[in-house]
Amino acid sequence: MTATITQMKCACDSCLCIVNISDAISKNGNYYCSDACANGHPDGSGCSHKGCECHA
Repeated sequence: MTATITQMKCACDSCLCIVNISDAISKNGNYYCSDACANGHPDGSGCSHKGCECHA
């Protein structure tokens, strides 16, 4: 039996979001929920998703 992964945790360490791989932002082989997470929170802002307070 083969399993197909369609969702995973955002690759940002401090983020709590689960992303659909098909909708995620792919960068350097990782999947992120937002540009802020994918770019390492350059301005210190979080992903702005409800209930998640990630930031660099």
